[in-house]
Amino acid sequence: MLEDVIRDKCAVFGIWGVEKASEYAYVALNIMQHRGQEHTGIVTRSKTKFYKQHGRGIVNDVFSDEDLKELKGRAAIGHNRYSTQGGSSDENAQPYLRGDVAVAHNGEFANYKSQKRRLQEQGCIFSTTSDTEIVLHTFARSKALKIEDKIFDSFKDLQPAYSIVMLTKNELIGIRDPSGVRPLVLGRLQSGTYVLASETVAFDIIDAKYDREIKPGELVVINDSGVKSIQLFEKKENLPCIFEHIYFSRPDSFVFGSNVTNSIIRQWWGGQLYREDPIESDVVMAVPDSSNDIALGYSKETYRVNRGIPFEFGFIRSHYIGRTFIEPTQAVRDVKVRKKFNPNRSVIEGKRVIVVDDSIVRGTTTKKIVKLLRRFGAKEIHLRISSPPYRNSCYLGIDTPKRKELIAYKAGSTEEVRRFIGADSLKYLSMDGLLANPFLAQKGYCTHCFDGIVKINRD
Repeated sequence: MLEDVIRDKCAVFGIWGVEKASEYAYVALNIMQHRGQEHTGIVTRSKTKFYKQHGRGIVNDVFSDEDLKELKGRAAIGHNRYSTQGGSSDENAQPYLRGDVAVAHNGEFANYKSQKRRLQEQGCIFSTTSDTEIVLHTFARSKALKIEDKIFDSFKDLQPAYSIVMLTKNELIGIRDPSGVRPLVLGRLQSGTYVLASETVAFDIIDAKYDREIKPGELVVINDSGVKSIQLFEKKENLPCIFEHIYFSRPDSFVFGSNVTNSIIRQWWGGQLYREDPIESDVVMAVPDSSNDIALGYSKETYRVNRGIPFEFGFIRSHYIGRTFIEPTQAVRDVKVRKKFNPNRSVIEGKRVIVVDDSIVRGTTTKKIVKLLRRFGAKEIHLRISSPPYRNSCYLGIDTPKRKELIAYKAGSTEEVRRFIGADSLKYLSMDGLLANPFLAQKGYCTHCFDGIVKINRD
């Protein structure tokens, strides 16, 4: 469970050339709900016009059967959102539709402030406070005739991170930034119809076959003739976000070209946690759900090298409560944490418990979890985190608190974090252990949140 204060921006989806395209978008967005629960939206295109429907909340609550029928056409793009830039007002709900182009964006332009200011000085009027609107203005101002040239004009001055789908009268477009910060994948239905999505699980639900990852700097143009790939921008240093593996993406997704799902990657990290700091205990448990595989890997490793510590479900999670990190205030987050997790007394009472989680950011939620376990009778609580200390706010599409609010930065040492949280012991995964995972397909990752290294120019 990534703690309350981190917010992954969104999920995007696109499909071209299929009857009832809105229904495909609906089910794909549904299975990618974990990437954003604030707003959801779909834009479709028929032979003559665009249709749009969006609303605040989760996919199931926003779209009715009648809404999907009204979203006519054989092409669609969709978006699940949580804001990083622009706030949570309805005017910022995506996909945006202006004239003959619609756009949906996952990421955050690192130089959005200077680019927006430049466009305003040239006379552009912004109707939202989102960085994504920049694309609509630059696209409209381009004098190019070919679609690839218009896209080049729209993105040539924008710094990552972005994975974007666009819908025009004649094509579905996908583009990924030259550093590959956010994921974007290409798939096909059995009929040959091409689809784009943030995660491969979107293909599973619509019975599409995963084809490949969109390469950094690549533009794909999909229409009735098929798909055309153009290396629009020269590939730069690989900077895929490591948190896609740690937390954001679903465990059953293939991310950043890996040939195994996140489930296997996270299990390896769990095993590495034990290898770096073996400890005696009675039970291993996760803070569900994103840490389940990490805790399972930890337990498996104890059996491989020692007498073994069993993995048990020490928390029973209510799946009617979504990801608590998207809630606007700490008070609401605190209530939802208590409603979301209930300790399983028979598992933890009188036991030495190893609690495995993926990260600690502000520390407030973790502190409440430790208090809750003590109240339900845990004898000892040993916290194990499958990532290094989170010390720096993200600037590439994840809305984190100010640096001074991050517990690892504010406390200054692991021991001080442990005291604040109230655990009997606390160990983080080392940076070397994080990046030594043999199932990671990439050689480079953005790890700014851990090491503070900035590799992309930002405002």
